[in-house]
Amino acid sequence: MELEIFDHTSEKVSTAHIELIKKILDFAGNKLKLADDTEMSVTLVNNPEIRELNSRYRHVDRATDVLSFAAEESGNETPIILAPELAAELPVNLGDLFISIDKVAEQAKFLGHSFDRELGFLVVHGFLHLNGYDHEQPEDEKKMFTLQREILDQYGLKR
Repeated sequence: MELEIFDHTSEKVSTAHIELIKKILDFAGNKLKLADDTEMSVTLVNNPEIRELNSRYRHVDRATDVLSFAAEESGNETPIILAPELAAELPVNLGDLFISIDKVAEQAKFLGHSFDRELGFLVVHGFLHLNGYDHEQPEDEKKMFTLQREILDQYGLKR
């Protein structure tokens, strides 16, 4: 997976946590059988920045833990029409994740598990949203949460 990680936090995220994000996304991408050149980005932020994004795009004026912006969802772009051969050569861009590192720490403490577990959970949760999974309906929730748990458990980030 081709991944860009941006760190907008006031206290920079450790190299070990950046590596965890890369490795768990590679693991999850392999689980979903995504092409190696699939692209996405992860931006690590503090609560004020995610609150601003949540307010602007979801009209909810509070900090949240993860926001997913799927590349195929917006519908605002004019489609680019390419020859099928050229289109087949372009990588798929899943979209962008924004994760509040403040919320990772708060929720890990509240839930009584490690920072790594919570970070991995939010990364996988957002990643699944970028791949079209949701939890609006009970049957969709069961499917998404089962896959989420499988990925985390198989990777080694059990509760």
